[in-house]
Amino acid sequence: MQRHLIALDLDGTTLNSKSKLASETIATLHQLERAGHIVVIVTGRPYLISKHIYDALHLTSPMVNFNGALTHIPHKHWAGEQILNVSREMSLNLLDAKDQLGLKTLVAEDKLHVWADHPTDMLPEFLPVKLRDDQYLNAKNLATDPIALTIEFTPEQKTTILGQIAERYGDFVEPRIWGGPYDIMELIHRGVHKEDGLDHVAKFYQIDRQNIIAFGDEQNDYEMIDYAGRGVAMKNAIPLIKEIADDETEYDNDHAGVARYLKAYFAKDLADLN
Repeated sequence: MQRHLIALDLDGTTLNSKSKLASETIATLHQLERAGHIVVIVTGRPYLISKHIYDALHLTSPMVNFNGALTHIPHKHWAGEQILNVSREMSLNLLDAKDQLGLKTLVAEDKLHVWADHPTDMLPEFLPVKLRDDQYLNAKNLATDPIALTIEFTPEQKTTILGQIAERYGDFVEPRIWGGPYDIMELIHRGVHKEDGLDHVAKFYQIDRQNIIAFGDEQNDYEMIDYAGRGVAMKNAIPLIKEIADDETEYDNDHAGVARYLKAYFAKDLADLN
């Protein structure tokens, strides 16, 4: 058996449209890890809102968060941990210029902490609905460099905001605009993509690119799908991802598309476990 690295985006890929894991997905990934393969979550989500998924899958492998800016093994000290921060100074400067730039909400996060200028119920799965006193974004509470900023912006001022960020901080960060109906952008370390975290894990475990299988559905999966020896687009993926993928799942994320693809691809390995 050749050991593989199996890289999994979460939303729209491993998770169904209700952000849940199918029992078939949990069982299949657990079996593949038992068979000796490395199963790695590679997500744009912060760790704090994805660790429950990692735990539900009973994984022991590394995890990649913030689109590649954090690579770590949850609940453990790992010599390979990698963190690529943005600056505290930039975060506080944007907070000061919030009204001028048309920024509605600012959220700064690192591996274990979240700070926001105010609570919001606009997108409760991703942005904080409640804040303790020490979680309000200000110079006192934000004592170190965060990993990422999430910004809800006024759509009419999008061009102005992007121009100001490029002028002031373009050498260090780049904005990523969310897809879908939300006026939200993320700021992470310039040039960082999911591919970077995946490559870091592959080199740590000495796994060749040809033995990497990566699953994704959205634009932030592009570099990872292109990098993997076998990039697999979900049936529900956007056309851009399907164009560069080596293969496509027969089923979408609401019908355990990842699990069914992996069960067919690793049929012999899974049979050997029984």
